[in-house]
Amino acid sequence: MRTGRPLLAAAAVAIAATAAAYTFGGPGAEAAAPETKAKTAAKPAEKCVADARYPKRQLRGVWIATVKNIDWPSATGLTAAKQRAEYVKILDNAVRRNLNAVFVQVRPASDALYKSPYEPWSQYLTGTPGKDPGWDPLPFLTAEAHKRGLEFHAWFNPYRAAYDANVGRLPAGHPARQHPDWLVKYGDQVYYNPGLPQVRDHVVKVVTDVVKRYDVDGVHFDDYFYPYPGGGGTFNDTAAFRKYGDGAKLADWRRDNVNKLVAQVHKAVHDTKKDVKFGISPFGIWRNKAQDPTGSATTGMSAYDAIYADARAWIKAGTVDYLIPQLYWPRGFKAADYKVLAPWWANEVKGTDVRLYIGQGLYRVGARDVPTWTKPGEIPAHLTLNRRFEEIDGDVYFSAKQLDTNPLKVMDRLVKEHYSRPALLPLPQGGDALAKPSGLKSSGSALTWTPVPGARSYAVYKVPASGRSCQAADARNLIAVVSGSSYTAQAPGRYLVTSLDALTRESKPAEATVSAT
Repeated sequence: MRTGRPLLAAAAVAIAATAAAYTFGGPGAEAAAPETKAKTAAKPAEKCVADARYPKRQLRGVWIATVKNIDWPSATGLTAAKQRAEYVKILDNAVRRNLNAVFVQVRPASDALYKSPYEPWSQYLTGTPGKDPGWDPLPFLTAEAHKRGLEFHAWFNPYRAAYDANVGRLPAGHPARQHPDWLVKYGDQVYYNPGLPQVRDHVVKVVTDVVKRYDVDGVHFDDYFYPYPGGGGTFNDTAAFRKYGDGAKLADWRRDNVNKLVAQVHKAVHDTKKDVKFGISPFGIWRNKAQDPTGSATTGMSAYDAIYADARAWIKAGTVDYLIPQLYWPRGFKAADYKVLAPWWANEVKGTDVRLYIGQGLYRVGARDVPTWTKPGEIPAHLTLNRRFEEIDGDVYFSAKQLDTNPLKVMDRLVKEHYSRPALLPLPQGGDALAKPSGLKSSGSALTWTPVPGARSYAVYKVPASGRSCQAADARNLIAVVSGSSYTAQAPGRYLVTSLDALTRESKPAEATVSAT
């Protein structure tokens, strides 16, 4: 990760008697829907035309960086209670903005923000590498996300071994100390050598362990593969190249090493739990036209040539489920224009099963080195442009800290113009929907129903009193995603409730009416 629609009538968290319900919208939420006609025997049913302002399915995520305490925890050495409270605040900020996914960094540098049998505790918890914080955060992190209808992606850095080039200061059981032959020093850091099969096997083992033992929805890699050039000298992998190069050119061999790891992780993740996703957020430029006529009309660093990350190869091989290219540049930026790069990436995934989300540089808003970033409408304009490309299924923001600081009030504007309704996640390939909620009834303002086996959450719609609801077409009537089997209605009217599994595959609706009191 590079570090250097109408406004909601209400976005409060309503607590129902039996479960926490995270609500969006408010009284009269269906007012924006066009008038519809009831289905009759004499006339065919009127088609529901989706309104682009209210996408039914769209990933809206945020990266939560733990490295150097960027987002969470805010400092080392906090009590477990303080760490929990800070994390919950981040999640509630995400829910308040109608986001539906978090990407939480659980392995910044061959360390762990969870109880790992293979790598030491992260220093970003206690301040001391290897020190047990006294609790395992990851079950809490996943459970609190799921409680709020947020998909949880565990974010790993694959090759960074340590920020400290003095390996002797690492904990005794650290893999870098146990396997010094795996290491390449580059600048003031040490990396695992991507050219060694045993390094790839170790990364796969670490990732598989997390997928097997924790309730994660996705595995996520960021943009760090071979180190970014500059200041580190030569990346000395000569010995590995001689042993494993097999006559290839060095650059091709390095790209193949990364491709092998990506393929191994993809297979391991799906072999362990078939519905867990694997995705990568590559640097925003694959190659420039000057290097490849099929590249983008840009002049920035080429990930293909500089850090040996070939996102096109992953798309073609189907070894990623999604990509989130980091397009941290504004429209009109000469070296890397957002208006150029968004359509380029959309074209790359066109006709494939790879989902495309865009990484948005929220942390750049307000920066004065590029004047466009001083305009609060820049990122909202990115999302408006994205609507032109059906391949773009959402956005992820770097990073969580700015959800709270809300630079130039850009998050308020995003909610007003783009996120005034919640959204379900993009549909996965295949799979059957759950049964619809049974026993749905109203008592006063309370809607209750019988829990559906396998349901993680339920979608609640307030629809027109008569005529077609268009519930399946878009989110204009979607007012809540709740984790329990009850919901407190904010106004009388006709309501639909559907069951959602962990991938937000949606059941048919159950219907009830809340009467005026």
